[in-house]
Amino acid sequence: MKLSTVISKIEEEISIRQAEDFDNVGLLCGVPDRDVSGILVCHDALENVVNEAMDKNCNLIVCFHPIIFSGLKSLTGKNYVERAVLKAIENKIAIYAIHTAFDNDFFGVNRGICNALGLKDLKILQPKKNNLKQLTVFVPRDHSESVKEALFSAGAGNIGFYDECSFTLNGKGTFRPIEGSNPFSGQQNIREHADEDMISVIFESPKQGQIIAAMRLVHPYEEVAYQVYHLDNENHHSGLGMYGELEETMDEKDFLRMVKEKFNLEVIKHSPFNNKKIKRVGVLGGSGAGGIKSALSKKCDAYLTGDLKYHDYFLAESKMLIGDIGHYESEQFVTQQLFEILSQKFSTFAISKSIEKTNPVNYFI
Repeated sequence: MKLSTVISKIEEEISIRQAEDFDNVGLLCGVPDRDVSGILVCHDALENVVNEAMDKNCNLIVCFHPIIFSGLKSLTGKNYVERAVLKAIENKIAIYAIHTAFDNDFFGVNRGICNALGLKDLKILQPKKNNLKQLTVFVPRDHSESVKEALFSAGAGNIGFYDECSFTLNGKGTFRPIEGSNPFSGQQNIREHADEDMISVIFESPKQGQIIAAMRLVHPYEEVAYQVYHLDNENHHSGLGMYGELEETMDEKDFLRMVKEKFNLEVIKHSPFNNKKIKRVGVLGGSGAGGIKSALSKKCDAYLTGDLKYHDYFLAESKMLIGDIGHYESEQFVTQQLFEILSQKFSTFAISKSIEKTNPVNYFI
């Protein structure tokens, strides 16, 4: 299977369009028309991971963090990034990064944290702006279903966990063919009355070209009447962080002990205890100080993330317990999640999970 095909299938499961604008996701190095012999899934595509890929005959590394992020102007092997990328290129190994596309995915990083904590009734903490548009098109009634099928096949009509969503209104349309026209029905210079459907569908902005092309291909009219509108809806199935409810209310200390056990932690930095019960918990994998105010607004009793600074803990305002469980530790389930997704998606070549440890932080005990 070609690398380009493998990438397309990955992005069917985890939309790369969910990634943050600052991020460097997707194919970082590799030739799209090269055949894939095996995939190695990892957290960070460091040099030792590239060595592991070579040992396992895997010529595609699917990693969480992008090894190439910014400022790379040359490849001379002077640092850990350049050494890893050079080795991958020299050995014809492609590197594909998923990062914030998986952070924003409903079944991604934060879902893994919530599952480990046993949270229920999960919701997105910081819903992503959808970048959605709405298409309205007028179609002769006898062709309404064929136009809908074309729209759906091109990717229109997806809303959350539903697809093929549309709304149709019946009405009467008028038009008068004039000189130079080649009308589907009616005669030149005579007003035509037609039974028409007005079909409305929602779609993601990057799909506009393919959707309009698919619609025009099957639409019977010479001049297609349609409008495209920008929408400002929030996407409640994509975004950073999650929050949910514990099965049972817990004391703060018992809650933190449970977190230490579930995440195999030596230590948790946290804000002062408030003598409050913990029921609703917010989480954000990685560096999540930016989610504190959102967790407060969602009335979370506790908020777990990584990379918190001294002043971040003051934002709790004695209303919420804030815990720093570590950057890598909050993302520790990602490799297994990606391994399971890819194993279900591909059966014609080997999918391996890296055994190399890439967490740069160690603790003195």
